[in-house]
Amino acid sequence: MTLLEFDHVTKIYSVRGAGQLTALDDVTFTLQSGQTIGLVGQSGSGKSTIAKILTQLEVPTRGEVRLDGVPIARRGKGLRRYRQQLRMVFQDPFASLNPYHSIRHHIARPLRLDDVVPAGETEAEVRRLLERVRLTPDAVIDRRPHELSGGQRQRVAIARALASRPKLLVADEPVSMLDVSLRVGVLNLLADLQREEGLGVLYITHDLATARHFSDEIIVLNQGRIVEQGPADDVILRPKDPYTRELRAASPDPEKHFAASATGGQTLGGTL
Repeated sequence: MTLLEFDHVTKIYSVRGAGQLTALDDVTFTLQSGQTIGLVGQSGSGKSTIAKILTQLEVPTRGEVRLDGVPIARRGKGLRRYRQQLRMVFQDPFASLNPYHSIRHHIARPLRLDDVVPAGETEAEVRRLLERVRLTPDAVIDRRPHELSGGQRQRVAIARALASRPKLLVADEPVSMLDVSLRVGVLNLLADLQREEGLGVLYITHDLATARHFSDEIIVLNQGRIVEQGPADDVILRPKDPYTRELRAASPDPEKHFAASATGGQTLGGTL
């Protein structure tokens, strides 16, 4: 069991001409393998700052992040091991893939860098990972990102994230840049992978409907603070904080969305 601890983390930025901006204020939560947490909030709530701290793009002003009880190393082999255990799926699948390289290159590179399989098995592992995300290897492996659809690109990004065999996945608004007709397919894929691989997933979103459907637990952020946290159904059906109630009132009915998706009807604002 892999355990990630985000312990009393505060992040303060110095803004020229405006003094200090508190992006996160004493935020605490834990994520373990086999669990999905939905991190919900509007733009500016602090969601992306959490993702940047988890991926070591930012350093906390106060507080600590630990993996299996050990503080994250800032450099060297310790940081490399942490990054192999925690991978990220970015919001924009086109911007996160190098347009000059083939799909084979994108997935083979982390396999080589992290010594996941012997060199002679790299090609077979690339093909296995493409199949794992429900892509036909022969149809995509030699193409470049611009030759694929948005949904295909995001599946490639997920395959790349899985290449290092991580225990934890940070999915930062992974479907917001996709056509509405593709969103449920990608989210269902993530949910299946989470269950089958035993991944811990931090699903960052502004959408309460999908957060409830795909998460065991929901954390609601407002202006850098956790205002509500608990089992997904409790937070959505019985919200205690006024901000959560506002988000719920503005969100589509998740029961209608996902009941419709099961019958091929309207879902997430579009048609499957």
